[in-house]
Amino acid sequence: MANADTLTGLQLRSLIKDDGTLELSLVSVVTPPPGAEEVVVRVDASPLNPSDMGLLFGGADMTTAEASGTAENPVVTAKLPPAAMRAMAARVGQSLPVGNEGAGVVVQAGSAPAAQALLGKTVAILGGAMYAQFRLIKAAECLVLPDGTTAAEGASCFVNPLTALGMVGTMRLEGHKALVHTAAASNLGQMLNRLCIKDGIGLVNVVRKPEQVSLLKKLGATYICDSSSPTFMDELIDAVAATGATLAFDAVGGGKLAGQILTAMEVAANRTAKEYSRYGSTIHKQVYIYGGLDRGPTEFTRNFGQAWGIGGWLLTPYLQKIGFEAAQQLRERVAAEIKTTFASSYTREVSLAEALQLKEIAVYGKQATGEKYLITPNKR
Repeated sequence: MANADTLTGLQLRSLIKDDGTLELSLVSVVTPPPGAEEVVVRVDASPLNPSDMGLLFGGADMTTAEASGTAENPVVTAKLPPAAMRAMAARVGQSLPVGNEGAGVVVQAGSAPAAQALLGKTVAILGGAMYAQFRLIKAAECLVLPDGTTAAEGASCFVNPLTALGMVGTMRLEGHKALVHTAAASNLGQMLNRLCIKDGIGLVNVVRKPEQVSLLKKLGATYICDSSSPTFMDELIDAVAATGATLAFDAVGGGKLAGQILTAMEVAANRTAKEYSRYGSTIHKQVYIYGGLDRGPTEFTRNFGQAWGIGGWLLTPYLQKIGFEAAQQLRERVAAEIKTTFASSYTREVSLAEALQLKEIAVYGKQATGEKYLITPNKR
């Protein structure tokens, strides 16, 4: 602390240099005193989400990663392939802070009553630069957590919970009645499963391993399809037919899965068709790709008629579409159910410095189901 009003702390930064090198490091930054409508949050917990890793690694080949610096101030460098370097041209030379969301205690507050009311409160925040010890933010952008909620419990209040709610909201806005979700054993997938059970929504869960089937069964999931099973397509068609799902959210992106889902929807729709049409079912089938666990091409065998669509889906445009008041209602629901419907679990907690150890990057960088990390910036 430089003086009574100015806080100095560490922040994780990602830099791509013009020689095609990624550099990850910790820098010391000064947090200015809050303005009237602002607060300073001591960030105690911030999750490592897949969306964070895109900015963190910048397309670098992390198998080339090398470590230098000290234990307290580590530096990690890695090489970007030429294609990734072209895609990242706009951010070359910029030292970017990382971390979409987090939670912690308000340690300083501006003079406005709304800001003063937050002093000492544990809050969840969204707004980038969360892999840092302190974060200046508008008081209105803080979500006060219920009494007895820890920062770790509230750290994932936004990205996954609002994504799950956004998927259900998109389903309703577009006139669908049930969903298909891939990578369904992830933290987000488990959350969406609990939400759909609570709200009475049909959900087809697509996983990639037999053990993930067991995990979701324990959570009460009804329809679970393992894409590694030789009977996957038959099971998927039956599940889609039973639920009436005509909308899917795909976290995988590459490969044949999105096309297989559209095919299953078409076959299921034709089970109840009263007459044959050379153009296929008239029921619209939609797949939104929102992730990239498979970075390869998205492949289709077009045997699902003409009434279909594929597109991208992101949380932020959805929240903008529904407006501030509706989005705030979603946030309030998340806060109220943060220990139940929207609870998150983590396999490991690491400090800022530990997050830059090569052995930890090798684990969380895989983005494997069941390997979710939590960064604790003020961990001693």
